[in-house]
Amino acid sequence: MNTLSENWISEGWIDFEYKKYILLGYLQNVNVQFKEVKLYPPLADLIRHYERLQRFNDSKKQLKLSFPKDVSGLDFENLQVNYESRLKEDEMMTELADIVAFALPKIKTQIEEGKTIYEFLEANLQIEPIGISPLYQREGYAILSFDHSKDVYVYRYTLNLFQSSADVFRGIALKFIQKIRHSLVNTFQKIKMDLVKDFSDLPNPSAWRIHSTQAIPLDESFVPISKRLLLKTIAV
Repeated sequence: MNTLSENWISEGWIDFEYKKYILLGYLQNVNVQFKEVKLYPPLADLIRHYERLQRFNDSKKQLKLSFPKDVSGLDFENLQVNYESRLKEDEMMTELADIVAFALPKIKTQIEEGKTIYEFLEANLQIEPIGISPLYQREGYAILSFDHSKDVYVYRYTLNLFQSSADVFRGIALKFIQKIRHSLVNTFQKIKMDLVKDFSDLPNPSAWRIHSTQAIPLDESFVPISKRLLLKTIAV
């Protein structure tokens, strides 16, 4: 199973063995992609599924706490009164709770594996400015390169700011421009100058080279990790 529906836990037949089969099939596919060093979208999907299941657990606990309770007995040894909630879980809710209890640790283990791969790949990326970096860095270029390859991948980046009532958040978008060959003549500085000629709206752009010492999938790992690395590096 390549993907897992956002509402997989409540869709269709609510049965522990059936949902277990669906989840394990999905996680097996994720594991195959991780072995191929393809982190995205599987890692982001895993985190989203984990958070949804956590919210289900939390809302269930809050619902149970909000219901009135009856005295169920006295604990003389600990000098306390025991209470029992008036909320009685039906068979379906019990089945869902069992599914969530099974799924959460399985998904968390897979997330930790993905994060380990992510951290290893990020540690093997090198980022450096091309030429002099201008003060304005909200837009510019990212040039991705690999060891033992003359091919480089040119992207235009745009830094976006999102403001909430409490804080300001940053995001970054990469748009692919072209794949070209790097050489003794066609240096990274020359590539930057050619971009200035081709895109006059950025006459003095910020440009960064991001280099991977590992041969990793471009779209599934190199690009998304480069976005995060670039976002952390850029001074706004």
